[in-house]
Amino acid sequence: MVLLRRMAYRLTLGGVVVLAAVILLDWLGPDGLDGPLLGVLRLAAPVAILLGVALNFLPGGDVTGPARAVHPPVTGRWMALNSPATKVPSHGTRAYGQTYAIDLVYAPADRDRPIFGTGPGMRPATDYPAFGEPVLAMVSGTVVRVRDGARDHRSRSRMWSLLYLLIEGSLREFGGAGRVIGNHVVIDAGDGCFALVAHLQRGSTMVREGDRVQAGQPIGRCGNSGNTTEPHVHAQLMDRASASTARGLPMSFADISIDDGPAETGLPANQRHLTALPAVDRPS
Repeated sequence: MVLLRRMAYRLTLGGVVVLAAVILLDWLGPDGLDGPLLGVLRLAAPVAILLGVALNFLPGGDVTGPARAVHPPVTGRWMALNSPATKVPSHGTRAYGQTYAIDLVYAPADRDRPIFGTGPGMRPATDYPAFGEPVLAMVSGTVVRVRDGARDHRSRSRMWSLLYLLIEGSLREFGGAGRVIGNHVVIDAGDGCFALVAHLQRGSTMVREGDRVQAGQPIGRCGNSGNTTEPHVHAQLMDRASASTARGLPMSFADISIDDGPAETGLPANQRHLTALPAVDRPS
């Protein structure tokens, strides 16, 4: 089932890229380009897209059951995007163990976050308040995977740059999970649960494979590496160390406030805010 989900994702992205290329070639050609190969591509691209979408949304294969309460990977006030509290799969795909993943963008009360559709289409990552913010271990355990060398690219903050992201994202997809999730750390909790935080800042990871860490311990900083429109923290639990073949596991964050409400264990829905206290101020 996992391999089927990956094939679906690649079919969809590959079909979109091929279709965009065919449209571009038709537009650039003086009288339009034709030939048997382009004719086949015109037909194959939409079929690949439709087949990929259909395969991706096949029911079954999800791990169900109570959500595991973990330490939030951030401190301060953050807004949720692509949250499993809104829909499952949260990112529109089950590939790479993302079924119950969540994205968090930093939204402090005293700093504005650039809004999509305003300003340059490719802003420096440093324009966003999330960039460089500490990222914490969600579980206690052993570090089993670290990637730290992917560059932090500019944002994709207008429609034209989002189209560019779609194309570059498909190329990353063919390079495997590591290219998609960028710099990341995976921690083995020791009971069949693996915690992943992704899109970290290049050179910011504070742990190495084999290190023992405690939940709430700083392990890196928020960056803009991998397949991402702006600096944010991507967090998920999965059933194995490799995101390439993993299934996602349900999770919730312990001792957070949602929209300035009382402390609770849960996840914010899309566009809602969570506030997580620094580890020293959290209830023991």
